[in-house]
Amino acid sequence: MPYFKWEGKTRTGEVKKGSMEAPDEAAVMLRLKQQQIVPSLVKKSFGAVEIKIPGFGEKLKPKSLVIFTRQFATMIDAGLPLVQGLDILAAQNDDKVMQRVLYQVKSDVESGSTFASALEKHKKVFDDLYVSLVSAGELGGILDTILDRLAGYIEKAAALRKRVKGAMTYPLAIVGVSVIVILVLMTYVIPTFAKMFSSMGGTLPGPTQMVMNISDFFVNNIIIILGGIGGTIFGITALFKNQKTRYYVDKIALKTPAIGSVIQKSAVARFTRTLGTMISSGIPILQALDVVEKTAGNMVIEQAIIHVKGRITEGKSMAEPLMATGVFPPMVVQMIAVGESTGALDAMLGKIADFYDEEVDAAVDAMTSLMEPLIMVFLGGIVGWIMIAMYLPIFSMASGGK
Repeated sequence: MPYFKWEGKTRTGEVKKGSMEAPDEAAVMLRLKQQQIVPSLVKKSFGAVEIKIPGFGEKLKPKSLVIFTRQFATMIDAGLPLVQGLDILAAQNDDKVMQRVLYQVKSDVESGSTFASALEKHKKVFDDLYVSLVSAGELGGILDTILDRLAGYIEKAAALRKRVKGAMTYPLAIVGVSVIVILVLMTYVIPTFAKMFSSMGGTLPGPTQMVMNISDFFVNNIIIILGGIGGTIFGITALFKNQKTRYYVDKIALKTPAIGSVIQKSAVARFTRTLGTMISSGIPILQALDVVEKTAGNMVIEQAIIHVKGRITEGKSMAEPLMATGVFPPMVVQMIAVGESTGALDAMLGKIADFYDEEVDAAVDAMTSLMEPLIMVFLGGIVGWIMIAMYLPIFSMASGGK
């Protein structure tokens, strides 16, 4: 849709201006009128250029989705009609992707679609969990409550992801800088030493000769090395698309010291929070587990959830098959069993999620405290060995000169 620039006055006489995506000028005028703005100028804008890159599209930051969800919940609670609320939020949204999606959702709702059905067409923005909860909210007449719960869930889930990613930033930065330093040493610094040593003649010490041979290999085969790195990345990506490969990699990751603890605890936090949010919103447990399975983030845990679903359909409680999987900690299973027996499963799942959010923080701190010194020692050892190897001939000449 084209963009339009507009200017107008509010009831208090305040002058406002902005831009809006709309099918025509009449639509812009109508939206401004609904916002109680009297337009003085509306004209088509040709300055907005939309660039689409393959692989990137309707993907928003969690913050943008949270803001929309909270604002829309407030509007619904205040009695504002769906279409009018969507129109207002779309018009004032600075995020062009969200603005376009909201106008399309509004158009579908106006055409007779349910709000959930309209959202389902934009899976990169509104995932299965979002759509399922909105559908339950529409059916139960508690859409404002559901949207408020969704906003809280998205905030907590985003905070959990941010903590885990933040913990990995520093070690990865150290590794990245160290790799660059080693490449510079191998391709620029060591060849300079090699020229100096060759002009002096004599036999070089073993470590020095080894480093120089490695440097020669780097310099002479840099294109092959880069191609090999690219091929390896491509191969690993292709392997991860295979379900069996992903399952075994995820299984190994869960058993890896330090890292496995973070993965397991973050998965438990995600599982319990998602399931608790859906059950508290009135969604049947089997339907909720269908959504939770897709958001597990780990193939081993996903298979465990599938196993649990199968046993529940046979009339079992959830705690018993959860224990049989061996994936979930005994404390989690016992708390879920208590929640089932007391009829407060949703509240119990929320408490487990809060507890494991804190456990993730502790596990992340333990992982980084273990990884950082190991990385520093390993990379420092490599760089130190290279530097010592380069100075060995100089030390030999100096001691020989005495």
